[in-house]
Amino acid sequence: MKNKQLSFLTNQIETCAFTGHRELPSNFPKENLEKCVHALVEKGVFLFYCGMAKGFDLLAAETVLKEKEKSKKIKLVACIPCFGQEKSYSQKDKERYLQILKNTDEKIIFGENFQKWKFLERNRFMADNADVLVAFVSKKTGGTAYTVSYFEKKYPEREIILIL
Repeated sequence: MKNKQLSFLTNQIETCAFTGHRELPSNFPKENLEKCVHALVEKGVFLFYCGMAKGFDLLAAETVLKEKEKSKKIKLVACIPCFGQEKSYSQKDKERYLQILKNTDEKIIFGENFQKWKFLERNRFMADNADVLVAFVSKKTGGTAYTVSYFEKKYPEREIILIL
């Protein structure tokens, strides 16, 4: 798996997608994500795709929205696999989800009802439309690992930034 640092980004980039686990460790390096998003904006990224899953996705979306307060050109697109994605979230995460949705610039919903393959469709859409993928991946299986692998194989010239 590629592990590029932002200083090595050489291509013109404008779009970014996030992928990461639903459960974050207590010592998750939130400041690394914040620095990464800020650096991407400085590099020219203005469009961010977020899958809106609890954990890494919601944190990434909140980070983009904080950065958006400083730079109004930034756009956040919520990529939602189906209506009711948040119904199994804790009350706190449901509130975060709804607050983020209020502040997104666009919502793309991939299906009306829960269908497992809609999550795959959402992940592929984000990967297919991103110049750079920002990932928090600590397992070799699951949706995050799949998305990183898909992006790496299909777009070897594009950048992957791992949040460590």
